[in-house]
Amino acid sequence: MIEMTHSAAASAGGPDGGVAGWLTDLMEKLGSPGAGLAVALENLFPPLPSELILPLAGFTAAQGGMSLTGALLWTTFGSAAGALVLYWIGAVIGRDRVRQLVDRMPLLKLDDLDRTEAWFARHGTKAVFFGRMIPVFRSLISVPAGVERMRMTQFLLYTTLGSALWNTAFVLAGYLVGDNWQTVETYMGMYSKAVLAAFVLAVAVFVAVRVRKARRGRRESRGRRELGGTPPADEERPAGTREMAGTREMAGTREYERGRFS
Repeated sequence: MIEMTHSAAASAGGPDGGVAGWLTDLMEKLGSPGAGLAVALENLFPPLPSELILPLAGFTAAQGGMSLTGALLWTTFGSAAGALVLYWIGAVIGRDRVRQLVDRMPLLKLDDLDRTEAWFARHGTKAVFFGRMIPVFRSLISVPAGVERMRMTQFLLYTTLGSALWNTAFVLAGYLVGDNWQTVETYMGMYSKAVLAAFVLAVAVFVAVRVRKARRGRRESRGRRELGGTPPADEERPAGTREMAGTREMAGTREYERGRFS
């Protein structure tokens, strides 16, 4: 294998500073495992962009710093390893803690989480597979898979397949364009920004809809009380009233159970 010096890489069109320069040094010193390590770190720290790592790995392979096959195999291994760490983080957090967190967050309801869990139960494998090809979500999708304890064999299979397709496309692009590898990074960066903008817009719409519904509900509740009409629903009662009602209901249930099993 031909080893490149840093100055040789720079003269061949490679980066000579910043994150790109650090990644080049890593790949030159460690070879293909260095590319795998960089991709694993990108999974754990999404601000480290795959749109930079993958074409740069292809460029490094084209310059002789590693084999193309090694770059493809190790970047896919790095993707699976990073995803596995996030899976276990989700598993450690667990479903109960997630529900407690959602229950305390404004504008979110446990019904939202229930619907998300139901959706993931039906489409989890597709979410993991296609999620590996969406910036930012390619890392985040591993966490709910761990929370829901998706079968490990399924998780690793679809993570590996999705990562292999994504990595192969952009490592090959960097390999084929050679000195123009930054062109691949530019177009991938545009794609990442478009995905992020769509996500921010979706969150903004969700928040706006929830705030509007909450305000409308408060106005309707206030109007009913002013007109002296139907008393507010259980969820609109003061906390003390709800607790008293719950206590009476539990007492009635205990009396029923005593009569049933006596």
